[in-house]
Amino acid sequence: MSKTLVVGAGGVSHAAVHKMAMNSDIFTDITLASRTKAKCDAIAKSVKERVGVEIKTAQLDAMDVAATVALIKETGAELLVNLALPYQDLKLMDACLEAGCHYLDTANYEPEDEAKFEYKWQWAYQDKFKEAGLVAILGSGFDPGVTSVFATWLKKHKLKSIRQIDVLDANGGSNDQAFATNFNPEINLREVLQEAKHWEGGEWKFTPAMTHKVEFDFPGIGPKNMYLMYHEELESLSKHFPEIERARFWMTFGDAYIMHAKVLENVGMTRIDPVMHNGVEIIPIQFLKTLLPDPGDLGEQTKGKACIGDIATGESLEGGEKTYYIYNICDHEECYREVGSQAVSYTTGVPAMIGAAQVLKGNWVEPGVWNMEQLDPDDFMDMLNTQGLPWQVHELGGPVEF
Repeated sequence: MSKTLVVGAGGVSHAAVHKMAMNSDIFTDITLASRTKAKCDAIAKSVKERVGVEIKTAQLDAMDVAATVALIKETGAELLVNLALPYQDLKLMDACLEAGCHYLDTANYEPEDEAKFEYKWQWAYQDKFKEAGLVAILGSGFDPGVTSVFATWLKKHKLKSIRQIDVLDANGGSNDQAFATNFNPEINLREVLQEAKHWEGGEWKFTPAMTHKVEFDFPGIGPKNMYLMYHEELESLSKHFPEIERARFWMTFGDAYIMHAKVLENVGMTRIDPVMHNGVEIIPIQFLKTLLPDPGDLGEQTKGKACIGDIATGESLEGGEKTYYIYNICDHEECYREVGSQAVSYTTGVPAMIGAAQVLKGNWVEPGVWNMEQLDPDDFMDMLNTQGLPWQVHELGGPVEF
């Protein structure tokens, strides 16, 4: 009997909980909790209709440690899967420590009042989780998550070391919206508009946001403009694979998205500090979030494919230097048919389920706080192939320079 508590009821949670229910031999008892219980109930209703599995729901303020501890104890959860906002990571980790529950998330901690995400706050919990005999798995989405596991799989099966790595994320999907983000608008815009940085020559190199772009021909999608930006797996990969000389992250954006994001930034709508409006204090980006489409509601109208993967160059196990491109192609319409989600939610929710399965199956249970690239990749990679995110790996003729 494995009992899982999922916190958060957005698009990623919708996909993850459906996939957990489809693997009821592993996830025998699921509770879904969020600040708005009605959202949990809607997901539970969909799971019952699509999969035929009953899940429990509960109301929870994830910032209330005592309430989370009480719910963990009430449900008997062995694992808490955090699919809420990154501001809530530390509070949920505190609750897991107090209640004696394993922890897993998909995005690293970010202070609510500062657009700055990094792992230092969560890495500081290493000794606490180790002493408690509990495991905390960080970043079990696609990027971060699968992209890190891809790198570890390459190091285990193809390369002795990785000299340089580029993570490439392309969403070739389209919908009928003038402007819509792929995931939570508040988190998406905070992330995209940050100053870009990448790891090179033992230090961070900085570039103004959304200024460095190149065209790349993505499998299953075709040529797309991708932009250099910062993403959290660069921090953990450069730390845990110290031989890496250069690590970069690229994401595709259309011209309309760039135009809207820049205009919103220029007029102050992406500000994260409080402002007074008609005598009421509001945070502009949170108000903007209420005006923009909910990505979780766009699944039915989203068409096209997403392609995410790594291009890694390093010393081959066979000798000499080789370059590999390892990636997944995911179809928005296929995702919607299966679980009622578009591909961006699916490609984060399915790896969250697979990472949780690794804990519940006993594969990833060494006490401590771990990033995905620190863990054995093989069963995770096998489950990607059987759970809707099949991957391919191809040897390239040499390093790809952008």
